[in-house]
Amino acid sequence: MHISSSSIFTGIPVQLPNEFCQTLLAAPNLRIERIVSRGHFTEKDAWYDQAWDEWVMVLQGAARLTFKTAPALEMVAGDYALIPAHCLHRVEWTSPDQDTVWLAIHIGAAAANGA
Repeated sequence: MHISSSSIFTGIPVQLPNEFCQTLLAAPNLRIERIVSRGHFTEKDAWYDQAWDEWVMVLQGAARLTFKTAPALEMVAGDYALIPAHCLHRVEWTSPDQDTVWLAIHIGAAAANGA
């Protein structure tokens, strides 16, 4: 039996020209990611439209999620949200002064491969 362990806060690149996404676990109907943002945001007119549910939690930092048909969410460490499949959303803002570390759990048939 092999037990794998680490810390969600280690191995974050010093330079982050783009948001950093790392798959921590992939299984049928499930993908768990660590996402690190440092002032990153979704382009102004772009919206995520995923075919699966996504549960996200801010572990460190701060962010604002905007939804096409729901009020925006201001998120700080400890806050989480469940984003249903096909709920149009975008990351409007993340703290430029510190890393925003997210834990994202993608749930559903297309989640494991990000289709």
